[in-house]
Amino acid sequence: MEYVSTRGGARAVDFEGALFSGYAPDGGLFMPRRIPSLDRDTLQRWSSLSYPELVKELCSLFIPAKLVPRNVLNELIDRAFSRFRHKNVVHLSRLKDGLNILELWHGVTYAFKDLSLSCTGQFLQYFLEKKKKHVNILVGTSGDTGSSAIESVRGQKNVDIFVLLPKGLCTQTQELQMTTVIEDNVHVFSAHGNSDEIDEPIKELFADVDFAGRYNLMSLNSVNWSRIMVQIAHYFYAYFQCTPSLDTTPLPMVEIVVPTGGGGNITAGCIAQKMGLPIRLITVVNSNDIIHRTVQHGDFSLAESVKATLASAMDIQEPYNVERILWLLSGSDSCQIKTLMEQFNISKRLKLPEDLHRKLSETLGSCSASDQDIVGAMRRCWEENQYLLCPHSAVAAHYHYSQPHSFRCLSFLSSIPRCCLAPASAAKFQDALLRAGLVPQVPPEITALTAMETRSTPLERGQDWAQVLRGQIEAVAQQW
Repeated sequence: MEYVSTRGGARAVDFEGALFSGYAPDGGLFMPRRIPSLDRDTLQRWSSLSYPELVKELCSLFIPAKLVPRNVLNELIDRAFSRFRHKNVVHLSRLKDGLNILELWHGVTYAFKDLSLSCTGQFLQYFLEKKKKHVNILVGTSGDTGSSAIESVRGQKNVDIFVLLPKGLCTQTQELQMTTVIEDNVHVFSAHGNSDEIDEPIKELFADVDFAGRYNLMSLNSVNWSRIMVQIAHYFYAYFQCTPSLDTTPLPMVEIVVPTGGGGNITAGCIAQKMGLPIRLITVVNSNDIIHRTVQHGDFSLAESVKATLASAMDIQEPYNVERILWLLSGSDSCQIKTLMEQFNISKRLKLPEDLHRKLSETLGSCSASDQDIVGAMRRCWEENQYLLCPHSAVAAHYHYSQPHSFRCLSFLSSIPRCCLAPASAAKFQDALLRAGLVPQVPPEITALTAMETRSTPLERGQDWAQVLRGQIEAVAQQW
């Protein structure tokens, strides 16, 4: 299994090379050269597997046994999920009116990113211990990625992690889950900017190939292929939980609704679809609707500014994983993707070619939700089910509730079950719950954060953030 850049200008790497990379040296993103195709017998065999077992099967398709022996891979994944609170790791809640919620948030930080990052952290440790190597991880976060990434590597001697968070634009809980981790290998920066702005210095450091190589820089944002790979399991598990039967020909469809920010999770869904999983994908966004406009009109262009919404982790204008989706749909045409992305990088505006837009709109449906829509979905779900949704999950529930009444349980015109992915626990978004007139249910681990010591380095507007990061990384390296 080789991994190639979506822009075609970097040499192919193996899984270890993709794992330890951020962006590819040519500015693209790594993807498998070939996507495995699964037959009906495999799907039937997998249908009875637990979520961890599905992760093992899927990872084994993308990580050759010569790199990580299968028994070792199984052990790493078991270790990754050992801290999850739910016995099944993830859980499907079947609610009224055909609303199925796949809870992906039973990890340490109460967010879905714990699933992929706990595994990625284990993969990192395996190779680092084997090679006696040290790495510096750079992470920009709009809310949940930072804390999940920190938890995956905190206290590890061969890793230092540098996390940039947008000061005041995360919830208090999200921010405290990062700034209360007082470990020597954890370095948190509170930046006075939005999610897209904090990505810029990270891109700059990765683009400096000499610096990135000298200090072994890598990313745990969803630019990292390992995260996408683990997330493919969400779709197989959702499908097997929701499909009425695997005995029909063709296999029945399931519609999966995906709250979308940077686009990593929906990219995993597109890969699952390409592998042969019979799913219909709906990408749902908040008022930062670039993906919705791209699906509906082929308009991949920035709005004037990022809008602050209740679904703050999705307040993103440049969903970089769209590049991976376009590469898949173009038939791996790296020349076309390079041309398109270079055009976008210059003007921040891109009109998709007609053929590519047609393929995209055939692959994905889309919907956007305002804050009013989010609050409405949160209230309705509580009133009908006494079930609290986080604002991101509510974006998916809004799509469900917005369908014609007779099609909520049977989406479209035939009996197609629908599953909404829930990326975070409502407990992390107390202000949003209060705005919806609901009473937060806060676990003691989150309540305890407010009394803990915090530590972070401010990044002010006007500072050269990339230069500050360089200095910190160089200072840490001197201790080795």
